[in-house]
Order: sequence, then structure tokens, then C-alpha cells
Amino acid sequence: MVKRLSDMPEIEANHLRRIECPTYEDTPALAGKPLRERRIVLISTAGLHKRGDRPFQPGDGSYRVIPAETAASDLVMSHISVNFDRTGFQQDHNVVFPIDRLRELAAEGVVGSMASVHYSFMGAFPPQAAEPHARHLAGLLKQDGVDAALLVPV
Repeated sequence: MVKRLSDMPEIEANHLRRIECPTYEDTPALAGKPLRERRIVLISTAGLHKRGDRPFQPGDGSYRVIPAETAASDLVMSHISVNFDRTGFQQDHNVVFPIDRLRELAAEGVVGSMASVHYSFMGAFPPQAAEPHARHLAGLLKQDGVDAALLVPV
């Protein structure tokens, strides 16, 4: 597994060197209600969408909506990086979008409930491209009563 830019092919390393990484202020951990009372949303960066939905394009910072009842067989991955290994997703979609595991946790009462809709971005986009979409998504999560997110970076 490649872990350093110096170990990567020069063309890929140069591409990554051009990406400006944002700096965030630290946020203290806040106490909240127990997990068994929380409404959980999945947010993945695997470039997933429902079959027939608009695929992701290079540099696309938008997200796709995945209703909670969506069957795994209806999910398509359009993540386009040549460095992205789709093997795990092909064997078990829960690797990049653990919807079945979240359904089980909700059914067992470990979490309060699942959001009615989940979301996927495509990784490898400039962070500033996602900001307006993330702000809009925050409003949707509030409307759905979501109070916890399981972020699944891919």
C-alpha cells in the first residue's frame, strides 16, 4: 500500500501536491444523548448513487441521495479514480456504505433510528467544491431530525 507521495508515481504525486488541504479549528467533544436515542445518517465518499441517477464527474463536489429503503443491488459506484479499488464494494457494499449494519443496529435498539435518506459524495474532489453542497445537506439533515452521522470516508 502506498503511504507517501515519494512512493507514488510522479504524475499522481504531482496531482496530490496541487490539492490544497483545508485547516479546521478544533471542536471540543460535546456530551449528547445516548446512541440508542439518536437518529443516524450514513454519509459516504464512495461515489455511490442509485442505478439510473446521474453519475459523478471529475471534481464533482455534489452528493447523491440514497433513500433508506434502497436495496444494495440498486447501488452503483461511479468513483472514477484509477487508484480506487472497487473490490471491497463488489464483494460487500457494507464496506463503503454499511446500510445493512445500520438497519441491524436500529432493529436491535442499539441506535434510535435511521435517517429516511442517506448520502454519498465522491472522494477526490477539491474541498471547496463540496462546501455549498455540504451546507445544503446540513439543512436537510436537520429537517430529517438527524442528530448523528456515520461518516464513511473511502
